[in-house]
Order: sequence, then structure tokens, then C-alpha cells
Amino acid sequence: MARQEYDAALRARGSLTVWFSDEAVERWRAETRSTPGGQRTYSDLAILTALMLRAVYRLALRQTEGLVGSLVRLLGVDLAVPDHSTIARRARTVTLPSAPRSSGGPVHLLVDSTGLKLCGPGGWLIEWLFVDVMRGWPG
Repeated sequence: MARQEYDAALRARGSLTVWFSDEAVERWRAETRSTPGGQRTYSDLAILTALMLRAVYRLALRQTEGLVGSLVRLLGVDLAVPDHSTIARRARTVTLPSAPRSSGGPVHLLVDSTGLKLCGPGGWLIEWLFVDVMRGWPG
């Protein structure tokens, strides 16, 4: 039995759950700027999503572009995917959230209207429950 548990633990290390809320899909494209200069196509959220996936899986930029494209197709959302040169250029202007300390379990990438969050096993559930409890906390 120990060998089966060990094999399952090794498979879990590569597990990734990706959540895109409807609000995140709406925020994928950059807002129109009123200042002079070119218009951005992708929001910081789109770039952060690509950079976070790149960091988690230690990918080159072209591989990151391919992974984001695959996830968008698998999720069935109609979003344009930032190309590798855009990801590289915009990486200098955004700040990545800190990665969770890994316990060898699955990683959860949450993309919602508040931005991007990377959580370790159960972290997103604890945070969601805490927020839910705080909303119901008597004032």
C-alpha cells in the first residue's frame, strides 16, 4: 500500500487547478487608456496569469504562451493569449504575488475579479471559508 500512496503523492505534485471567474474573463483585456501612446491589449491580470504559470512550471516564454493557450481552450473561454514577446516586455512592469510554501500537494491558481492568487493545498478553501465567515460575523 505504501507504494501506491507514494505514487499518488508524486502525481499530486503535478496537479494544478485553474479557476477563471466570469469577472476575470471580463478583465482579461486591458482598459482603454486616455494617455498618449499605444493601447495595451492585455490587462495586468492576463500577464500575471502567464507569469505565474511560467514560474510554477519553470517554462520558457514560448512554452508559457502555449500553456496559457491550452488552458484557455480547455476552459472554453474566448480569450486572446499574450504572445511571448508581450509577456517578456510586460514582465518588467508587473509584480508577481509570492508563491505558497509547497507541501508537495496540488497547487491552486485562482483568477477572479480581485486578481490572481496562487494557493497550496486547501489554502483557497481556508481563505474562502474565512471570508465567508467574516461576512456573516455579527457587527
